[in-house]
Amino acid sequence: MRSIIVRDLVVYRDHVQAIKSGFTSSIFTCNQLIHLYSKHGLLKDAHKLFDEIPHPNAYSWNALIMAYIKAQNLTQARAVFDSAVDRDLVSYNSMLSAYVGADGYETEAVDLFDKMQSARDMIGIDEFSLTTMVNFSAKLRLVCYGKQMHSYMVKTASDLSKFASSSLINMYSKCGLFRDACSVVSGFDGVVDLVSKNAMVAACCREGEMDMALNVFWKNHELNDTVSWNTLIAGYAQNGYMDKALALFVKMTERGVRFDEHTLASVLSVCSGLKHLKLGKCVHAWVLKNDYNSNQFISSGIVDLYCKCGNIRYAELVYAGIGIKSQFAVSSLIVGYSSQGEMMKAQRLFDSLLERNSVVWTALCSGYAKSQQCEEVFKLFRKFVTREELIPDAMIIIRVLGACATQATLSLGKQIHTYILRMRLKMDKKLLSAMVDMYSKCGNIMYAEKSFQLMTDRDRDVILYNVMIAGYAHHGFENKAIQLFHDMLKKNVKPDAVTFVALLSACRHRGLVEQGEIFFISMEDYSVLPEINHYACMVDMYGRANQLEKALEFMRKIPIQIDATIWGAFLNACQINNNTSLVNKAEEELLKIGADTGSRCVQLANVYASEGNWNEMGRIRKKMRVKEAKKLTGCSWIYVENGIHAFTSGDTSHAKADAIYSTLLCLNWKEVKQLHEILG
Repeated sequence: MRSIIVRDLVVYRDHVQAIKSGFTSSIFTCNQLIHLYSKHGLLKDAHKLFDEIPHPNAYSWNALIMAYIKAQNLTQARAVFDSAVDRDLVSYNSMLSAYVGADGYETEAVDLFDKMQSARDMIGIDEFSLTTMVNFSAKLRLVCYGKQMHSYMVKTASDLSKFASSSLINMYSKCGLFRDACSVVSGFDGVVDLVSKNAMVAACCREGEMDMALNVFWKNHELNDTVSWNTLIAGYAQNGYMDKALALFVKMTERGVRFDEHTLASVLSVCSGLKHLKLGKCVHAWVLKNDYNSNQFISSGIVDLYCKCGNIRYAELVYAGIGIKSQFAVSSLIVGYSSQGEMMKAQRLFDSLLERNSVVWTALCSGYAKSQQCEEVFKLFRKFVTREELIPDAMIIIRVLGACATQATLSLGKQIHTYILRMRLKMDKKLLSAMVDMYSKCGNIMYAEKSFQLMTDRDRDVILYNVMIAGYAHHGFENKAIQLFHDMLKKNVKPDAVTFVALLSACRHRGLVEQGEIFFISMEDYSVLPEINHYACMVDMYGRANQLEKALEFMRKIPIQIDATIWGAFLNACQINNNTSLVNKAEEELLKIGADTGSRCVQLANVYASEGNWNEMGRIRKKMRVKEAKKLTGCSWIYVENGIHAFTSGDTSHAKADAIYSTLLCLNWKEVKQLHEILG
């Protein structure tokens, strides 16, 4: 016989004895056995026993329905439900809860609840039914539907229990109505149960109101359980307060509160975020000591920890010990390989998977994008579209749009935009920012502007504004960039360091020195500390405006160590101003910081050549030959027939090089002929 847990053997033994004695089992025993068989996954035995019951009651039908629900066979569960002669509220609630908990059954959930309302005089609708539909509203972010459920609960006095209130808090929070979530709590007259309290702490963490979350947590702190501590620790971690998350974990252990796998997962996430390898190893040791390593969730977190700390060997060892590989562990290892530039290993791991979810596809796509292997990004996305039935994750689209921006591939970028519209993907802030950036870097500022305008003023964040301001600056629309900055301030969007880099870039290209100085000084008003790029922009701006003395004075006041970026901007200023007297000083400083690379040497040589100082230019060229310093070769590329074709000067490696050069000769000849005709 198949194995059954000892505590269930009593019912099973009674059934066997009844059969041996020739007695017909009572319906109570049969119902218990159906539940027992379904509990252990013996669906055929459960259904066979059900069929043998002469007159099954509502409990019998419910037991069989639940058996198929537990087996995640909702189609068969619904078939049993529809054929049930004796259905009660438990039958409806079981089926409703199953639809709400699964993905892709939203229509079935709404239809079933409508039927429940039509039959409520016979079966009724209880608190569990309404709470389930509130959770359904939270899952789909349908606040209108959630408010209707809330009204219904108030009318029927079903909103006073702890489960009802916690579901309402959760729904309003997930739908972005934090104040409404707070109003649910305020209606309790200061008496809050643990379930509702934990829901409110989670809502505060979701909103980023960590001070409020802490106040709620410590109020009636004697109620706090492991879930309470886990919620706040995870909230700190998700909002970037890694040190506070660790401090709270220490306090949790000091108070003797028992922690579980969710606590460890949050702590591992904090260690990963801080790249705190030593502490992560301590957590790993504790996991091994207490036999938690069989937990897939924790093992995946350990793989992620070692990958983010750059210890791929340890990550591989932990991954090899995982029995059933989780998609999270796989994606973490793929990201780890990608961070080390080992894309072949990442690709092999990806290819070894029998099943892939969006997270794994995104991980590999991100790896190729970060290593600037744009053609591989495009190939991978084409495979995803043709092979997978999954709706693409927004991050995949963002990576592909980023690759389009890197390669200035406008035609492919437009295709991706069309794909987004066809698939009816939600255009959130991140996706829209990637779209604006792609159009801007591909040279179509008009499309970038139209994409920017798709987002309402209320929903625009600093990232979206930064991308558009940088786009205007890059395309020579300095006035529009400055105007958009002022509009941004009117909408109470606080600028950051990236905003001022874009603004200073706009000013240096246009020669707006006074305006650039105003922007630089105003950074202090927004608590933005100047960084290397800001200083380099200012030096370059003075150089382009033929104000080399101001550039020198400004460099003397820079409070941080000047690096190759700033000295490079200074060299450019010297070249623009035809001043080679200061170049030797710049060269000495570049040698001190070890930045005499091929690019800098060529820049130095060009400055000397512009003044006709051939001896110095020759000296720099000789130094490049001795050190074997080489400047990266500039190239051009074009996207034709689903592929990128790159070219350098005098390149003959292309498969169609002969045809390309023949076409160029024809074009050159036609230009010469037209010139002769014009000159007459």
